[in-house]
Amino acid sequence: MATNDHIVDVSPLDPAARPLINALQYEYATRYREYRADSDTAAAAELARYPAELFAPPDGAFIVLVRDSETIGGGGFKRKDAHTAEFKRIWTHVDLRRQGLARRVVDALEVRALRQGYRRIYLTTGFKQPEAWALYTNAGYTPLFDRSIAPEIHLVLPFGKDLLDPGRTDSLDDLRPLEPLGFNK
Repeated sequence: MATNDHIVDVSPLDPAARPLINALQYEYATRYREYRADSDTAAAAELARYPAELFAPPDGAFIVLVRDSETIGGGGFKRKDAHTAEFKRIWTHVDLRRQGLARRVVDALEVRALRQGYRRIYLTTGFKQPEAWALYTNAGYTPLFDRSIAPEIHLVLPFGKDLLDPGRTDSLDDLRPLEPLGFNK
């Protein structure tokens, strides 16, 4: 990681967040194209799904990781419930992956979530994003889906973490879906 990397709190509407949003839209559309003929439209809709205000304090946050005035990573969270923040839009520049940047983003978001009074994190990722599964698992997140069922049946894979006691998983039970999130979709 370059020594001049720094994290900046922004809005998802900030010009510094635009590279993140654009790259995520492209990545979602291309990764899932074989599963959705309308993947470009679906990716754009997903990224427009939540108003920017949800990612602003006191209930949320949005950050970018900047190197030499260029956005190279970022993500945000919004309120899921009174004790749970939901992480969204975790991203690092495609040419800079496997350098610990995404972990730095996740760690920074966890610190902000704790400061804002959250005790747990909930997040989801797509079944075609195994590097995201690895990131979250290595960062102490518990898979909240039935791993005996093929990921493509789930479509969306939920994870959770107790920030106050990361080894504790019973505090996440109410976040577990009763059936695969892709069921009947």
